[in-house]
Formats: sequence, structure tokens, C-alpha cells
Amino acid sequence: MLSLADRWPLLAQPTMLVLYLCATVGLAAGAAGYLATATPFRWAEFLTFLALVACGAVCIEATRRLGMPAGVSRDLLSAWWLPVALLLPPVYALLAPLPLQFLLQIRVRATVLYRRVFSAAAIGLAAGVASMVFHAFVRDPAGPALRSGGPIVLAVACAVIFTVLNTALIAAALHISDRDIRWRDVLWDRERVLLDVVELCLGVLVAIACGVSPLLLLLTLPPVVLLQRSLLHAQLKAAARTDAKTGLLNATAWQREADTEIVRARRTGETLALLIVDIDHFKRVNDTFGHLVGDQVLAGVATALRSQLRDYDVVGRFGGEEFVILLPRADIGEARRVAERLRSRVGRMAIPVDDAMITVTVSAGVAIMSVHGDDLIELLAAADLALYRAKELGRDRICLPVAPVPPPRARADNSDGGIP
Repeated sequence: MLSLADRWPLLAQPTMLVLYLCATVGLAAGAAGYLATATPFRWAEFLTFLALVACGAVCIEATRRLGMPAGVSRDLLSAWWLPVALLLPPVYALLAPLPLQFLLQIRVRATVLYRRVFSAAAIGLAAGVASMVFHAFVRDPAGPALRSGGPIVLAVACAVIFTVLNTALIAAALHISDRDIRWRDVLWDRERVLLDVVELCLGVLVAIACGVSPLLLLLTLPPVVLLQRSLLHAQLKAAARTDAKTGLLNATAWQREADTEIVRARRTGETLALLIVDIDHFKRVNDTFGHLVGDQVLAGVATALRSQLRDYDVVGRFGGEEFVILLPRADIGEARRVAERLRSRVGRMAIPVDDAMITVTVSAGVAIMSVHGDDLIELLAAADLALYRAKELGRDRICLPVAPVPPPRARADNSDGGIP
């Protein structure tokens, strides 16, 4: 029999996150309801709204067969939401994300429903605020208004407002869900800023074209579709390097990057450390709670590890419940401190399941370049030997090799099982 949390996955989330998501959706719904009653209906505005939403739908359908990478992905649908916000009354900005998010859910990739609803609400609120600011200064944005310098500068400023608010709403949800996530990991980096600038420019250009004549949407649609396909192709190519369950590098990609770092360390003479981290008694989690919960534990551990590492550390999932981490420029003292920090962080982690909270521990083996090995195979063998010793000593601990490293051996200690 399904539990309440199985029927309503939102209820399995932390209480503060549930309250935040409900408040955001409630605010968006309330604002849309109020503005709908306060905004006079005009057929011209409604038809423009339908045309822009139809362009977004065509964009989704044209790229649907490419698929969508797992986890958080980017699209260029703001090219259609921004013109709605700039050209039409604010109520349309609040409503525009609903049909497109629904189409993404049924035609591209079904995800947990509350995430789609929250995304629509966050986008709608951000676009609604941008729309209200723009219309406060530009009474009639259609026709010649968007052909002069002042309104265009204001349109760009409102597009920036939309981007900042939307990013802040989503980043706040991610941070509430895991307080240990660094703000810089959920806000902007160079790649995200570049994509935001592209979306901003596209949205303003489409708004100008549509303001001149809605028929010009037929000319803006092909280049937006082409850019959307290029963006998805790049994301799917990057996804081929990552592990679908954790978002970390997969074993093949990690080994390539690790080899590159080792060659660089040899050339420069810098130190380098390698860690193998293994979830203790992971098979018990799978046997007791099922593999779906096991996947949540894997993802949680991966997030915990990544939150404690530097941007240039190389972390990946090596298979099953094992993770591998390469620490450039780390000596034995630094490697032990990092490993202990990772062990402590995972030990404080809790995964909510029904009425229980799952906690796990990890063991880690540490190997230092030029001390325990000179290439990747030797370092892996040394760290694996140290991990085996940590498990023999009772798990939930950090160990280093205590003897000369033998030739690489097959992993004999697979007693914890795991998901291949």
C-alpha cells in the first residue's frame, strides 16, 4: 500500500522547503487571479499571447526528439516569455509558463509534478514583476514604442530583472532543500551568465519584432529553434560524461581527467592525492528501502561530497557505491583533512523516507602521488588497499596504505553490494 509521501512526493521534502514552494505557488496563483479580474479582455492581446505561446510550443516540439538531459537543464523558452511580459498586461506573463511547462511534462520528460508547478510559478512571478515595471513607464508597448531608445533600454533592464528574480527564486529552493549547498553553486557561473545574456537578447529582439508586427514571429522562430537545438546538443554531449544518478563524472570521463591531472603534476612537480570513498553497508539500504531510495542516498552523498570540494578537484562515481576524488596540489595532511571533512559531512546527512530518516557513513582510502604510486593505476590500487583496511577496522574511518603497494588487484571486498 502506497504511503502518503509516495502519493504526494512534496510531503517527503523538508518542511521549510514545502512551505516555501507552497508560498511561491500560492503567491503566483493569487496574483494571476487578481490581475485576471482587474485586466480588461482584448482580443488583440489574447491573439498575440496565443501566437507567442504557439511559438514556444513549436520550439519544444522541434527539439523534442533530441531529448533532455537528466537533472537541471537549460532552454531558450525565455525568448517567448519575455515578449509576453513586455508587450502584454502582466496577467499574461503569469499565465504564459503554464501551457509550456505542461507541454514539457507530457511531451519531453515527465518529472515530479510539484517541480513543474513551482517552475511555472517562479517564472510567472519573475515575468510578472518585470512586466509591471515595464508597463509602469511604457503605456503602449506595441507599435512604435519599442523602436525608440528609451523603451528598448527599459526592456533590457526588465529582462535583467526577470533573470535575477527567476534565478533567485529557484536558488532559494535549492538552498533550503540542502543548507550545505554553496550559494555560488546555485546562482551564476560563467556558463550560466552567458546563457542568460543570450536569452535576454533573444527575448528583447523577439519582443521588438512582434511589436512591429506579429507576422515577424515567423522570421524569429527558425533561428531560436536552431539555437535551442544547439544548446540541447551541447547539454546532451556533456551529459554523456556524467553519471545519471549522481550528476558526477562517470568512470570513463573521470579517468581521462585524472590522467590529465597526473601528467600535469609530474611536469610541475606538484603534489596530488587520490581518495576512494565507499558508502558503508549500502546493500542494507537497497534491501531495506528499495533501489529508488538507494538512488536518493547516492545522489545525496554525491551532493555532500561536491559541496566540500574545490572547483578544480576531480570527483566521479566509480561504480556501485564507490566515489573517486582527485585532489590536485594536496599533500598527505591536506588529503586527510579533506577526507575527514567528507566523512563528517556525509555522517550528518539524512534522507527523508516515509516517517524515517536514513543516515549513512562512508569509509575512505587515501593515496599520495610519489609516495604510494606514480601513475593512476598504482594510486587506485593503493587507495583501494587503504579502503579495504578501513573496512576491516570497522568502517566509518579514513585510512592510508601501511605497506608497499602490490600490483593492482581485483576488488574482492564487494560485501556492501550496490547498484551497478
